[in-house]
Amino acid sequence: MTALLPLRRDRGDASAPVPAAGRKRGRKRPNAMLLVGLTGLGLLVLLAVVAPWIWGDRADELGPAVHLGSSGEHWLGTDALGRDILARTLVATRLTLELSALATLIASSVGITLGTLIWVSGPRVRAVGLRVIDVMISYPAVILALAIAAILDPGPKACVIAIGAAGSPAFARLTANLAASVAGRDFVGSARLLGVGPLRLMRRHILPNIAEPLLVLLSVSYAHSLMALSGLSFLGLGVQLPDYDWGQLLAVGLQSLYTNPVEAVGPAVAIVLAGLSASFVGDGLAAAAARRSSAPARTKASKAAAGASPVPARTTEVPADAVLVVDDLRVLRPDGTALVDGVTFHVGAAEIVGVVGESGSGKSLTAMAAARLLPGGLHATARHAALHHPDAGELDLVATGSESAATRRRLATEIGIVYQDPSASFNPALKLGGQLTETLRVHMGISRREAAKLAVEQLEFVQITDPPARLRQYPHELSGGMRQRAMIASALLTRPRLIIADEPTTALDVTVQAEVLRLLRAANERDGTAMLFISHDIGVVGDLCDRVLVMYAGRLVEELSAEDLRAGRAEHPYTQALLAATPRLDDTSPAEDALDGPGESAAEEGAVEEEAAGTRQLAAIPGRPPQPDERPPGCAFAPRCPLALPVCHDTPPPVRTPAPGLSVVCHLPGRESPTEEKPLEAAR
Repeated sequence: MTALLPLRRDRGDASAPVPAAGRKRGRKRPNAMLLVGLTGLGLLVLLAVVAPWIWGDRADELGPAVHLGSSGEHWLGTDALGRDILARTLVATRLTLELSALATLIASSVGITLGTLIWVSGPRVRAVGLRVIDVMISYPAVILALAIAAILDPGPKACVIAIGAAGSPAFARLTANLAASVAGRDFVGSARLLGVGPLRLMRRHILPNIAEPLLVLLSVSYAHSLMALSGLSFLGLGVQLPDYDWGQLLAVGLQSLYTNPVEAVGPAVAIVLAGLSASFVGDGLAAAAARRSSAPARTKASKAAAGASPVPARTTEVPADAVLVVDDLRVLRPDGTALVDGVTFHVGAAEIVGVVGESGSGKSLTAMAAARLLPGGLHATARHAALHHPDAGELDLVATGSESAATRRRLATEIGIVYQDPSASFNPALKLGGQLTETLRVHMGISRREAAKLAVEQLEFVQITDPPARLRQYPHELSGGMRQRAMIASALLTRPRLIIADEPTTALDVTVQAEVLRLLRAANERDGTAMLFISHDIGVVGDLCDRVLVMYAGRLVEELSAEDLRAGRAEHPYTQALLAATPRLDDTSPAEDALDGPGESAAEEGAVEEEAAGTRQLAAIPGRPPQPDERPPGCAFAPRCPLALPVCHDTPPPVRTPAPGLSVVCHLPGRESPTEEKPLEAAR
């Protein structure tokens, strides 16, 4: 039974040995700065532990020889009370390092917490919080620490609090920025789909993956804290008598600079060596991270939205048992530019619907909007977009505001996602078992043991060997094909009503690709799961899907059955061009039939032999798709279309429905392209 709805718009193997040719020759160069820094800090920590035991009495022992210069008994001389300067410098190591560590701990804890709260807050709170942090960072940390310490009572407690508070903005800013960069990764999207809350998402999935740069900042911050502590003690705002640290010893030594200059040498050298050691550790960690870091993604400034042609009204038949219904979906940038514009479609129960188009056509954004997983800065609107369940009812997929626990539960259990890149599909910091079973444990109340049992069953279904052992492995220990199989198993664990497969075969070789497609089809047949399959390979879509949506420049240009696609019965010139640009495996078959059969003319035999020689060239589509803010007023494909008429450039094309369930957005659909496409059916 169907209901007529007026949908219109008002506007490999990881364990394989490395080939000898691929091994790096020679030994890897050691990280000299890191080794020097760790050695220096290690010696200082050892000194802080043993110095009070060995030289504690000598440091407090009074003597008659005051302001004594360097000698065999007192290498750095004595102070105004006859106490040994070297012993006091060594003993002061413990208090100096302890207070510096406490200040760094406060700065990192407060800063990371603030950065986390800023990131998990809404866009407005996040923007205000980041601006406040920017203002605080604009002032030197030492000046802030000096101001805070002056307000509080002088002493080590006030000094530590002041330094920690002054250093926290740097941690907050770095945490918020790194969290924003990691938040777009596939494994974070998977966790969001599983219904993981913001704080748990930050603690479990994001912080472990941004720990490396935070550790670099931690070591650098320790050096800054040590310098700031010594400076405040030097000014009399830090450690007070009878206690002493390096800063206070330096202040006392400088008072006798003209009578006994050697008194200031010991604490000054200690401060410099400790600061250099901590800085070397930070530089060494940064150098180690730089070796593994990837090139930053390039960004492009957004232009003002241009006046584009309106999307025509669309009417289609939607089955009463449709799982996903989308009417007039738009995905917008903050400046109002529509990346996806006026897309209308549905996915029926147990149906596989393919979405095909060039890169940048809006395929993945359409799918992610349906799963409420759009990247930050984008938002979706629609006349109607809902996930249907016979018992739970309708779930609005473009609703604004915070998600309730029930909404997160439905999104986590009724939608499964298979991402494009298997290496980014899972959190690299967590073992596979915990990631596969999280939805079952959090949203379905299943025990850890039972969830692991179900995960093993799904891994067996996707033909992964030794599933119990795989659950104890990290994602990087699996080959690319096994990771993608595990991703399919993860999507199937809750027996969802809809699976979104976002180009799941792009990064795989042909053999593994065929196995992944077979598994998706098997899951569809076993559970009756509806599927939205995204791909740029029109041949794969024609093989797997029941119905095909063709997108271009963020809009839906044709909807046709997979049978028509395989037979080459495409109406839109863009779909025809995609077919003509698709390689065929049957080019030699007509030649073989002709050479074996009698009665061909010489011309026919020559043409056949030419095709058998593989001289048929693929028809490339000239030009490039328009940018979202540069769509022409007429048909977006008109500048590249060999059949375009003047009306195509100036007037938006209408929606034509040649048959029920079929539609094409074109002024003159059905005309053959100058380069005739071969039907996909012939290649099967």
